[in-house]
Amino acid sequence: MSQQTENSTPNAPHLARTMGLGALIIYGVGDMLGAGIYGAIGEYAGKMGSAIWLAFGMSLIAAIFTGLSYASLGSRYPRAAGAAFITYRAFNKTFLSYAVGLAICASGLTSFATQSRAFGGYFLAFLGYQLPSAKGSLPVVPLIVGPLLIVAFIFLLTAINFRGMKESIWANALCTAIEVGGLLLVVAFGARFIGSVNLFEVPSATSPTGGVSFPSLGALGVGTLALQGAILTFYSFIGFEDMINVSEEVKDPQRNFPRAVVLALLVTAVIYALVAIVAISVVPWRELAGASNPMTRVMTIAAPWFPPRAFDMIAMFAIANTALLNYIMGSRLVYGMAQQGFLPRVLGEVHPKRRTPHRAILVLMIITIGLALVGDIKSLAAATSTLLLMIFVFVNASLIVLKRRPSEAKGFFEVPTFVPLMGIATSLMMLVAAAFDPTRRPSFAIALGLIALITVLYFVMRPKNVSDETLAELG
Repeated sequence: MSQQTENSTPNAPHLARTMGLGALIIYGVGDMLGAGIYGAIGEYAGKMGSAIWLAFGMSLIAAIFTGLSYASLGSRYPRAAGAAFITYRAFNKTFLSYAVGLAICASGLTSFATQSRAFGGYFLAFLGYQLPSAKGSLPVVPLIVGPLLIVAFIFLLTAINFRGMKESIWANALCTAIEVGGLLLVVAFGARFIGSVNLFEVPSATSPTGGVSFPSLGALGVGTLALQGAILTFYSFIGFEDMINVSEEVKDPQRNFPRAVVLALLVTAVIYALVAIVAISVVPWRELAGASNPMTRVMTIAAPWFPPRAFDMIAMFAIANTALLNYIMGSRLVYGMAQQGFLPRVLGEVHPKRRTPHRAILVLMIITIGLALVGDIKSLAAATSTLLLMIFVFVNASLIVLKRRPSEAKGFFEVPTFVPLMGIATSLMMLVAAAFDPTRRPSFAIALGLIALITVLYFVMRPKNVSDETLAELG
């Protein structure tokens, strides 16, 4: 009897359903927020002026279509390795599902490794070490300190992930509370400044330092501005897609998963909009765009007594949260792909006591340590974000195919075909924007290189155990 069949029997260890609706919402919010908003708000102000709130609103609309597709698919198939499982079920193409799964795994691993390096930098800066000017590089300290700190951080998250989903949920809840708390502090102390600026002012096309009210731009101008804002801030919502990979550990996933996806997106959008409005109300958008640490600048004016270094501590919790959630996602993805037969069966085993995919966790730990110690991999991380857009196209297309298949059972949460069609359109729009954006063009090229590498790996380690019978056993 195969390992897959053994794992399908009631007596074999399997992932435990420990996450409720609230825990899954927190997981989604924590994954989407990250630490990026603390620094990216300045970049957004430089491009959108006081209308940053419009950018977040438009990117929410762009993201919500794919989010709703994931919500519908998760209510149908609450499986680890959700996207790989879904694309195989829809198209019955082993290579496509293998590529989708490895691309998502690469996204999680590069993000985890990048966050590990960032945590090391913030931690040493918090202790008083001087950081170099080059972004993403290790602080100027004795060479052994930085790598040891990175490895210790990865070991800590490995212990949490291995210990169990309950422990991971508590760690996620703590980090998310601190992360969101820092943003809500900005909102609370800066709220009295709301109304002091024109929230419709955007940079002038003729004068970089000038401003113009965007309603005066006309329908075409406003539409162009909204599109620019959606493209600019769309990546702020990346993370909702990770939720499907933990759906196998969610209580009543058919109902709770779609609710959690939608609510997490809405909560994140509200937080972003509030922070954006307060930030440009406290600090004029021109000044905010030029600030090296924009959120600290906002708090310096809104609450001068607030210790600036506290944001370093908040950022560390945000980074740790993002790293942990990517680690959890990656390990469940590898577990699910092994269960499906895309990866060696041994990676699909569950620890009999801890009920976690321990072998997948350990393998990803080794890979992440290697990536984190190689050097600055931000370009690789950006490339995997581009790959996610390609995956969104296939996931939305999968929903269309499955909805049109008469033999396919309906889910608790169904959406009209218009939703995945719009999800495909918005994802393609973001891909075109990345291809023509000079700042993202290198990452687009790296993304194509990763696809080529995944193709080579497929033909070298071609899965031989994927079949309709395997899918039937997985239910």
